[in-house]
Amino acid sequence: MMIRIKLDVMMAERKMSLNKLSELVGITPANLSILKNEKGKAIRFTTLDALCKALDCQPGDLMEYIEENENK
Repeated sequence: MMIRIKLDVMMAERKMSLNKLSELVGITPANLSILKNEKGKAIRFTTLDALCKALDCQPGDLMEYIEENENK
């Protein structure tokens, strides 16, 4: 994957649990876990918006582009 999701880093920096973030964002802990563990294939803008509001961050704080050759 060329986009790395840094949700775990943001949650740790804010000392926020998966369950608390799930309540704030309005998605199940299971679906949030899929995002956190980089198993998801897509993210809705509404979900991204809710995550940014709950974590008080910008979309770029949650995602990082990695060059394809860096993955190997």
